[in-house]
Amino acid sequence: LHMGKTMKEDLTVVVKYIKELYPPEFNVFSTYAELYHNYFASQAKKNAESHLEDKDIYLLLSWVHNIYPNQRNGGWASKTCIRQELLHPLLVNAVVLPSLKATIKSSMSKCLDKEIQRWKEDKEPEKLNGHFQSELLAIFVIQSVYSGQKRAKDISTAVGEELSHRLSKELPAFLKSYKDAFEDFKEKSKKHRYYKPILIANINNCWNFRDYAEKNMAEKDDNKASILSTLGDIENSGFDVLLQQLFAQLKPIYKKFTENKWDSSNEIMNEIIKTTSKYISDFRTLKDPFYHAIIEKIHTRLVKEYIVRLLKRKVSLKTPAQQQNLAQHISKNAADLEAFCTSNGSQATWLNSALPKLAEVIRLQDLGAIKIEVATLATTYPDIRKRHLEAFLYIKANLSRGELKSILGYLADSTASTSPAAPLFSNINIS
Repeated sequence: LHMGKTMKEDLTVVVKYIKELYPPEFNVFSTYAELYHNYFASQAKKNAESHLEDKDIYLLLSWVHNIYPNQRNGGWASKTCIRQELLHPLLVNAVVLPSLKATIKSSMSKCLDKEIQRWKEDKEPEKLNGHFQSELLAIFVIQSVYSGQKRAKDISTAVGEELSHRLSKELPAFLKSYKDAFEDFKEKSKKHRYYKPILIANINNCWNFRDYAEKNMAEKDDNKASILSTLGDIENSGFDVLLQQLFAQLKPIYKKFTENKWDSSNEIMNEIIKTTSKYISDFRTLKDPFYHAIIEKIHTRLVKEYIVRLLKRKVSLKTPAQQQNLAQHISKNAADLEAFCTSNGSQATWLNSALPKLAEVIRLQDLGAIKIEVATLATTYPDIRKRHLEAFLYIKANLSRGELKSILGYLADSTASTSPAAPLFSNINIS
């Protein structure tokens, strides 16, 4: 500020008293201005290369882009013959902005280190509105990036754009480091007392990052895609651990369907629902979007495992009465399962018709009616394949080879070639 004021006063003296002592072609004012400008450039570069605090970096940028040009381009300057090339801003961006980027990156890294240390302390995370949280990480990191971009933009649009460009890859890079740290904790800390609450808190952390990316980044921005992909990996990785024990407990219960020839299916379904209920209560500490996501995963798994048991070729029924009885069992189980999942917040309504449609195929005896039902099944679930239907139709032991071939051929004509957005049958392997 002192140098700028001195320059302005000195050049005023040049305009008033010295300029007239030189011939016009010498352009004495520009000569003096250039000498001052070169000196300022060297001083600014020297300051930029020093280890400056954030506030000093922003002050230097503000001086270079706003204060200095205003002091330099006063009324006296416009009346002189100063060469326009001398009016460019002092070029410190190339030195200062990398330093500012490194400072922001370092502060983000330190924040992650503190977060990891909190995980290791094995303390129960705080709750906000009933949800486990560790939001300081997300809030600090987002504010670091956002405030850095805003302060730079306040200096000038060009500075703001340049810093934004330099920072564009820092958030994706940070989240990959976060993901690696999360995976490390997930694998090495299974015996921690608050292992699951910490997992849930980290899943909940993803919401703030996701919300920021959705609202502040362009759809076609590769960095946005990278951020959302990494967040999805963290979320799904956490879900897998949270659901691991539940699915392990459910597996032997599902086996009872075929072991008991489906005669005790209502009791078995009640056991499945009761077992699942115990876990769902813990999942309510997830934020709503993640709670609904994990409930949909549970809903999908419950339906899928039921279908798996139907495809095991363990039951073969020869009479229409036997098939109608099994169809009634399946319909009742399907209704109970749908009611349970819906009451607990599942929004996966696309799953609700799978078991009733399979029950209807078992119940029907007319070949034409069976084909129509198979066609609607394939339309609703386009990832169903011949191998799935063939294994399922093993239950209908009164079908001739010709009838079976006719139904399977009809499915091939009705099945879409593209994979659905929400697959069901494609995740089921036929052993």
